[in-house]
Amino acid sequence: MANSDTPPVSKETTPKDPTKGFLGWVERTGNKLPDPVFIFFYLILTLVVISVIVAALGGSATLSEQVMGGMPDSQKARFSIGADGVIPAMSLLSPENISRLWVEMPKTFTHFHPLGYVLVVMLGAGVAERSGLFSSAMRSAVRSAPLFLLTPVVALVAMIGNHAADAAYVVLIPLAGVLFASAGRHPLAGIAAAFAGVSGGFSANISPGQLDALLYGITQEAGEILNADYQANLLGNWYFIATLMFIYLPLIWYVTDKIIEPRLGKWVAEGENASYANEDKPLTDAQKKGLRRSGLAVLGIVALWVAMTFGPGTPLINEAACPPDVAATGVCSPIANWTPFLTSLVAGFMMLFLAAGWAYGKAAGTIKDHRDLVEMMAEAMKDMGYYLVLAFAAAHFVAMFEWSNLGLISAVHGANGIEASGLPMPILLGLIVLFSALINLFVGSASAKWALLAPVMVPMLMLLGISPDGATAVYRVGDGATNIITPLMVYFPLILVFARRWQKDFGLGSLTAMMIPYSIWMLITGVILVVAWAFLGFDLGPGAPMAYELPGVAG
Repeated sequence: MANSDTPPVSKETTPKDPTKGFLGWVERTGNKLPDPVFIFFYLILTLVVISVIVAALGGSATLSEQVMGGMPDSQKARFSIGADGVIPAMSLLSPENISRLWVEMPKTFTHFHPLGYVLVVMLGAGVAERSGLFSSAMRSAVRSAPLFLLTPVVALVAMIGNHAADAAYVVLIPLAGVLFASAGRHPLAGIAAAFAGVSGGFSANISPGQLDALLYGITQEAGEILNADYQANLLGNWYFIATLMFIYLPLIWYVTDKIIEPRLGKWVAEGENASYANEDKPLTDAQKKGLRRSGLAVLGIVALWVAMTFGPGTPLINEAACPPDVAATGVCSPIANWTPFLTSLVAGFMMLFLAAGWAYGKAAGTIKDHRDLVEMMAEAMKDMGYYLVLAFAAAHFVAMFEWSNLGLISAVHGANGIEASGLPMPILLGLIVLFSALINLFVGSASAKWALLAPVMVPMLMLLGISPDGATAVYRVGDGATNIITPLMVYFPLILVFARRWQKDFGLGSLTAMMIPYSIWMLITGVILVVAWAFLGFDLGPGAPMAYELPGVAG
């Protein structure tokens, strides 16, 4: 580490005007966009107008005989599909749809799948965050890293820290700056590595978590458009996101140490930053005890779920769904037996976070009694207030898109157009990654974008033989890669504040320029992974193949 008495070599620079150039245009354009809630309301109004026009013009699409043969009568009635397979466009101003809007409004909102998924998980995650478990776990993991492994450990903890949601941004990113400074390295390089892991690697993780619950709730809605019995599998992207994490880990390590840090130059501690080392305090004995207790709690919840899965009575395994003799005929898949287990994982993650947070808080002293626990759960629900409003708007947009039949019509025509183009499926999926990355520059919310894209993308890819799990995986790669270069990302200004603590003239353009190498390489490797995965046909998770065949459809 450089001696703080050494006169720093400084150079006066004139900050670049962040309002100019392409990045300035992106910022100005994005700032003019209304709140995502109102974007959905405007889209609903636009959807109403389009539905009236398309219905008046007799717009429609026709399902193939193969798809019709596998579609139950209830599903045909749901979309007013006739015996000839024609899907008619329905006006949202028809008496039936107007009545449905007002009569079913509570049902439309409360039956929105992401709502229940996210609220249940957040009951537990809120306790784990507010008790200090997430913060202490990240600090402990990063502080104990050997100096030569500092960058990869920061990146690894950052990606795993996505399970902690906001805590990863608020705790780990500024901490990474302090740790790099303590090691005599440029603190901005630490911030860059942590930001790339937390935000760029938003969908890369060692296990599914809150984001999977959020996205799969929307995937569930979209998958039911073609298959009323479709059941989302919360582990459906597990293999894929774990692979993505191990690809991003050396990538972030290389970009940080070989591209970003050399470009930043040597950092010299001066002024108020001369005492930075004092800020990185070790964990207290109570916090260490809390981490040990939380580990035991995690093992207890895992053991409980194992017992309910493989123990007497196997309450989380439905062995009657696909008996061995029936499975041998190919009529059903043994994964059907695991539906209760897969569906229970939302509650499982809630219990895991709740038990671990409670155990940590009792040992560390942040939870005195059960009233503190209930208060933390209530605070977590208060933080979800905005999400509830967004979910209300998104739920009605998704529902009305379905009522108009425009989503299914678009999916059928899109699938037919892709088939006619002769474009190889792996290449198509790679292009979808790029499309998601482009949209992400202007719409920051992962759930908002997926609510917009899923009603068309999921059925379209299902018709082309790609599973809803595959569609979800492809979307999330593009969604994460450009998070770190768009000023419209909600935490972008906060990261700028963290960076200015170490370099006063660090501006919006500086932060974007620092993160562009990560974004480019994440996008390139993400596209390559998606194309290779589709080409090789690997499963994306347990019981979650990339390929898909609509029920009853053969050939």
